[in-house]
Amino acid sequence: ISVLSSEISAVAGALAKIDVSSSLAELAQDRQYTRPKIDNSLSFDIRQGRHPVVESSLQKQGESFTPNECSLNPEQRLWLLTGPNMAGKSTFLRQNALIAIMAQSGSYVPASHAHIGLIDRVFSRVGASDDLARGQSTFMVEMVETAAILNQSTDRSLVILDEIGRGTATFDGLSIAWACVEHLHDINCCRGLFATHYHELTALKSKLNSLSCYAMSVKEWQNTIIFMHKVVRGSADRSYGIHVAKLAGLPKNVIERAQQILDTLQTKEQSGKLSALAQDLPLFTSVVNNTGGKEDGGQRSAPPSDKLTEKISEIDPDDMTPKQALETLYALKSLLKKQ
Repeated sequence: ISVLSSEISAVAGALAKIDVSSSLAELAQDRQYTRPKIDNSLSFDIRQGRHPVVESSLQKQGESFTPNECSLNPEQRLWLLTGPNMAGKSTFLRQNALIAIMAQSGSYVPASHAHIGLIDRVFSRVGASDDLARGQSTFMVEMVETAAILNQSTDRSLVILDEIGRGTATFDGLSIAWACVEHLHDINCCRGLFATHYHELTALKSKLNSLSCYAMSVKEWQNTIIFMHKVVRGSADRSYGIHVAKLAGLPKNVIERAQQILDTLQTKEQSGKLSALAQDLPLFTSVVNNTGGKEDGGQRSAPPSDKLTEKISEIDPDDMTPKQALETLYALKSLLKKQ
């Protein structure tokens, strides 16, 4: 065997190459992948791009993936992407990074057309994680990873960043995100996708020549939202966070209260009177009136009576039979009506 070791190694290497090439060819044919064009330019032009893993998962469920375009050519090499959670921002970021990696590994890619100038490295900052064992919070990890991207990426790099600055106070986070966009544009000069909920960043379009604003398309219908999963030119005017919270199953009274607070916050911000917010909108006041329904005319309910509070404090749910629990519930309801 030792005499033939070099021959065996050569045969094994050849078989490995055949295995990889045939697997990639079969995958490309089955999933209608396209041969990418790779050259020494700084182009990044993807048409009808798709996420290979998400698309496969949806197909197994009998659903189709919504393809999107991405052009990070020199005149618009940095995209600012806005839109609500669950609309597909992170998927869009990841799919373009995966397409670049697949193309340079020798694979066909999930797109109808792909022209990619050689990329030296792909940098990604997506998702939230911490490293408590090393004493690093989620925000600290985010900043460390962002620092590595800003310090190491070049004009040959592809950068995807998702929600920079979300782990700290609003103005702090906005300031950090703002400065990062400027640095990526002016210093790194890289091709990049920057997803954010800070709509204020769209104002940078007027001063950064190679920055373009795009958004995830959303349609409103019957007091709800429909995610179109389509990237369109422009910017989102809001994040629809309360709608997403409703989809997640937050209690109805929490959703209604959140909407009321949001409306007041936006009114105060527009009028420049945020300092009066605490007096006009006590954030911890109950949202039900004396009859248990929604508040009416802005009137707040009185705090629970002493008798009701005393009765509730006496209850031990672990020491009650089903019948006793039902009787107690009726008794509490009766006390509430007497308030």
